[in-house]
Amino acid sequence: MALTRAAQADPAGPQGAAPAGRGAWTTTWLLLAFMLVNFADKAVLGLAGPEIMKEFGLDRQEFGAAQAAFFALFSLSALAVSFLTRAVRTSVLLLLMGLVWSVAQLPMLFAAAGFGTLVATRVLLGFAEGPAAPVATHHVHGWFEQRERALPTAVLMVGAATGVAVAAPALGAVISHFGWRWAFGAVGLAGLLWAAAWAVKGAEGPWAPRVGRRAGAVEVGSGGAEVPLRSVFLSGTFVTAALGSFAAYWVMSVELTWLPDYLKTVDGWSLQQAGAAVGGGAVANGVVLLAHGLLARRAALRGTGRRLPEGAGAGLLLVASSGAVTVFATVGVPGIKVPMMFGPMALALVMITAAQTAVARVAPPAQRGVVLGVLVAVFALAGVVSPLVLGRIVDSATTAAAGYRDGWLVTAGLLLGTGLLASVFMRPEKDARRLGVPGTPGRDSAARGDSADALPDGA
Repeated sequence: MALTRAAQADPAGPQGAAPAGRGAWTTTWLLLAFMLVNFADKAVLGLAGPEIMKEFGLDRQEFGAAQAAFFALFSLSALAVSFLTRAVRTSVLLLLMGLVWSVAQLPMLFAAAGFGTLVATRVLLGFAEGPAAPVATHHVHGWFEQRERALPTAVLMVGAATGVAVAAPALGAVISHFGWRWAFGAVGLAGLLWAAAWAVKGAEGPWAPRVGRRAGAVEVGSGGAEVPLRSVFLSGTFVTAALGSFAAYWVMSVELTWLPDYLKTVDGWSLQQAGAAVGGGAVANGVVLLAHGLLARRAALRGTGRRLPEGAGAGLLLVASSGAVTVFATVGVPGIKVPMMFGPMALALVMITAAQTAVARVAPPAQRGVVLGVLVAVFALAGVVSPLVLGRIVDSATTAAAGYRDGWLVTAGLLLGTGLLASVFMRPEKDARRLGVPGTPGRDSAARGDSADALPDGA
């Protein structure tokens, strides 16, 4: 199988290698499917939330605790497994994650599985899914040289967004016709199908760093000597990328957990209508992310300049998203409020893509997996905090409508503050030069394709 015979190539890639070809994009599409299943797994609890709360007699704060259970070990596993990327091939790690998280969903098919089982399986699921994004990103970067990484990274994040888009209406229909338990079964079976495909097609790319005993020697010998991790983590790029991603992930987590209940409770929508709205918003998320990736790739390959300082674009998009969330929270007119979900609020998610390409730029190849893992471990904490905070705000308010309004405004404030910080301090190329991290050997190291917000001039 391709998985067991994956080649271990020089981390710098073959000198004079042609741009990414068929194998690179086959891997990207497989990892897109990986992220589709990943975020369908996350969405299922929010979509089934009203039925689960009714059957188990839960209030919103208790349900928020169940959702937070998913993230109990999420950050820890993201951090731990990221260190394993130095010793174990990412193709193997991805297969193991897909198998574990799929199996974790299936116990909820049984009628005897109660709230305790739900919490336990969510903890296991979060442990298996925590490293998914950093390991997948590290793996796909092994198939692309530096200047071409923005688009495939964006494609993976599109998978995250469209996973919700596919899951929301599909799982809504499953819940309506077969009950909420079969929604968990459906995403578990989908994950097993992906694992079977990856076992056959998964392989390491030509730009992937070596693992095991020879990793260190290869990195130093190829001009990619390691730097102190403390210096990377204290750089302005890493700190503001992590904070901005925390805010963006907060928005995504709140939407996954509470948007269906908000639309039903406050706006009086049916489950099917709420599912369709969540799915439509997720499609818009995917369009925003893909458009950003295409613009970044075009700017990188053409070498076009930019008027905004490097890194400022993603931060300003957080600020714009803050305004959209504020409108969504305070305006009751559906014709104004609802469109905020279909694009403007999604602008925040660009930061998650931008942050990954930015911190990958300031880390040598052998340390890239670790740095990406730490980034995810930090911003995924929003998945623990946001369901609990919003659930508490809503339950403590005089009405659900007032509580949700206050919760959305807290979210808007978080986006505004972190967006301003990222606009000023997220500078990957500047920090990479200061840390002595070169560009791709054998290429124009000044290429901007791996910068956080590579945009054409005037964007």
